[in-house]
Amino acid sequence: MAVPSLADLLETGVAGRIVLVRSDLNVPLDDGAITDPGRIVASAPTIRKLAEAGAGVIVTAHLGRPKGEPDPKLSLAPVAERLGEELGRNVQLAADVVGTDALARAEGLTDGDVLLLENVRFDPRETSKDDAEREALAEALAELTGPDGAFVSDGFGVVHRKQASVYDVAKLLPHYAGDLVTAEVDVLSRLTEDPARPYAVVLGGSKVSDKLGVIEALAPKVDTLVIGGGMAFTFLAAQGLGVGTSLLQEDQIDVCKDLLDRFADVIRLPVDVVVADKFAADAEAKTVPADEIPDGWMGLDIGPESVKRFAAVLSAAKTVFWNGPSGVFEFDKFAAGTKGVAEAIAATTADGAFTVVGGGDSAAAVRALGIPDGDFSHISTGGGASLEYLEGKQLPGLTVLEA
Repeated sequence: MAVPSLADLLETGVAGRIVLVRSDLNVPLDDGAITDPGRIVASAPTIRKLAEAGAGVIVTAHLGRPKGEPDPKLSLAPVAERLGEELGRNVQLAADVVGTDALARAEGLTDGDVLLLENVRFDPRETSKDDAEREALAEALAELTGPDGAFVSDGFGVVHRKQASVYDVAKLLPHYAGDLVTAEVDVLSRLTEDPARPYAVVLGGSKVSDKLGVIEALAPKVDTLVIGGGMAFTFLAAQGLGVGTSLLQEDQIDVCKDLLDRFADVIRLPVDVVVADKFAADAEAKTVPADEIPDGWMGLDIGPESVKRFAAVLSAAKTVFWNGPSGVFEFDKFAAGTKGVAEAIAATTADGAFTVVGGGDSAAAVRALGIPDGDFSHISTGGGASLEYLEGKQLPGLTVLEA
């Protein structure tokens, strides 16, 4: 990616200047408590480098989907506190996005200070489809930095969005890619340009429709495509199997049939599943062959034989990309499949393979299941952005940095 980097900005000198950083701090919350601080931890190094170099740092980020108006449940207050702990310095939180409090705090910044603006999606202009509305918010964000300001794009998880704080503001200020964005692009480039073979991709999650683009893009290029999670049941239905009350996208069955026809030598599906009588942590559960799912039961995980077979396939891989859990890992009874697949991928890392966890629920699963981050070559913060990059799509938040 031929764009100016954080190192380039630091070389020009940032002491006494205000730098606006777009980070991805969209962490999961449970009653206001952060359950996985991974994105905060990943975002801290860029902010720390700027603050230690003497910049006043203004961070803008979103949390959840507040629909363009303030929602106390989606305030960045817990994020500001956790970011401060990670940085080892106080992080101010503005009470608004670009209002009077944000402006007053920005004007009072001194060298090394860090200010986090309130959830940028509290302002409806952030996600507006109207260019002029987005540009107006971008102008207000740029004004917070003063005449010597700069913009650092470090939220890889949002670079696939044409939003004010991601895209439009980069057109108004000298712009640079943060270390996190640079690292993510470097890693994903290795997956698309000349991956070491055998190359295996493991996909999970609930909906086939969410992964069709990446399946179409990668199936012709990989040696193995393992499919688990809720999306597997639409593929099983495409084989003519009954899936009980499992998650099923009936409108995607023909698409799955076509994929199975074209990539029969590549696609691997579960051979057994863990089924439940209801979607609940305390559901009655049993393991059945994939072609014997009982009526009235739903598949919530892949079974042990599937894990064994997938692990055998993955053991030979030299490159692995994983996106999407294999089951409802949030429920203990249905976490074994995801954990087994994760451990199999981790084992290939130990054998020298290049392994990438594709962010989102996969990253959350790794941490929830107690598997060390270091057991993988890279854990992405990207989620949807990672998938779109692998599909070969143009990502607005990256292309604008090249201008």
